[in-house]
Amino acid sequence: MAPANSFAGGALATAQLGDVATAPVDGTGAAINLNQTAAEAAASLNCSLAVPANPLTAAGLATPWQLGDGCSMANAGTEGAFVEATILAPNGQLSVYSPLVVTTGTQPAAAPVAPTIAAGSVVEISVGFNGTNLFLTGAGATQGNCVDALGQSVFGQVSTCNSVAFYQAAKAAIANGTLQVPAAGTATNGQACQTSRSFPVIDQDQSDNVVTQYLITAGGQTAVNSPANNAQLQGATVLTNGSDNALISEFIDPATGCTPFTAPDSTYPKPNAPSQALNELQAMADQQGTIATVPPNDEMTLVGGQMSIDKTNAYRSIVGQPLLAAGTDPAIVAASYCQNMVNLAPTRNNADMAADAAFASPVPTVGNSLATFLGNRLSMSFVNLGCANYGLTNPVNATLDGNGVATAVSFNLAQQTAKGAAAAGTTTPTTAPTAGAPNPTAGQTTGTQSRGTRRHRFINPSGM
Repeated sequence: MAPANSFAGGALATAQLGDVATAPVDGTGAAINLNQTAAEAAASLNCSLAVPANPLTAAGLATPWQLGDGCSMANAGTEGAFVEATILAPNGQLSVYSPLVVTTGTQPAAAPVAPTIAAGSVVEISVGFNGTNLFLTGAGATQGNCVDALGQSVFGQVSTCNSVAFYQAAKAAIANGTLQVPAAGTATNGQACQTSRSFPVIDQDQSDNVVTQYLITAGGQTAVNSPANNAQLQGATVLTNGSDNALISEFIDPATGCTPFTAPDSTYPKPNAPSQALNELQAMADQQGTIATVPPNDEMTLVGGQMSIDKTNAYRSIVGQPLLAAGTDPAIVAASYCQNMVNLAPTRNNADMAADAAFASPVPTVGNSLATFLGNRLSMSFVNLGCANYGLTNPVNATLDGNGVATAVSFNLAQQTAKGAAAAGTTTPTTAPTAGAPNPTAGQTTGTQSRGTRRHRFINPSGM
């Protein structure tokens, strides 16, 4: 069957589309408490993150961001925030640097070392979160051209700073030959290596979260996970962000014989690190086949519980993805996305089954290998994106143990047609399917797939 319209043919944003919320509400429209106790934070999993002054400069990058509103990096599995900068120099050289996050009222376990940034460089900052809703505060949020919301409706786990300017600069540098983005390559089985915009890779909320790692001491002080800090802070625990990007670079790529796109990074355990921005640049330059871009049934793009083209475009703008045309019906985009996911992901996951089954699971509480994790994750994504609303059937058959862990998966490879999906090449669809809004909590208490641990994060960082 020919793929449905991917709605990936629009232009990149040329100006900032989102906002920094000052009275934030979540995707359902419910107000977020701005003055929590630690106990309230543990219940809500909503946190604030104060952006330091001049965050796009070398000094600003070396100044810790502060996690607040009752939240603590000691509870990083459910409250942790992670910050990652990707830097494009005028000569086309890329580098990565992870600014540190500390719990408000604490000092770093090791003082950050400022990066060297060439004059004229463009800095992009991506922020990831292991809880439910994160919102930015502080003067640096304005100084850094940061975005965490459309109006007051926050995305949830993600926010960025200066991203539109970065992707515009990168696009120009690629066009004039200054920036060379490596091809994704070919997997061991002869198929194209996957990117962050591959339908077999995406989940219910694609292109979210970062690869940054921190260390935390027994006393609750954090430091970047650099080789020097590893040697100095022996006994410290590694903190990670439950991240689609880390899933690609640390699991899918090595399992299938592919090489992630990396750049020099002084704040990572290895000399070179991947990043969310690097993944999106590679996907922009070399995604093969049908392109997956953030859809309006992604729970992070909902406004008042309803799909929104404006918020979807705001999200797409912060990850360098093409915008949807004005007047596009969000339900048609959602139906098309679901059709491509159920038709393309099972076939590729089935082809990679042997290699993935021999590789460790990113989250052992979801699947006992990479193969079972990806299968169970696809099943959860089908439910949480509301794909059954479009007449589709979940293509995953998962065998679960008593703890809800997938121990085996198989796929129904029959091609399906979504009710209301648009054919490839459709420009501005006007006839919407009849379907309800996606349910962000659907499936979490059923026996059909692992329940996950909280509303957003089904890729739990505990196993990474």
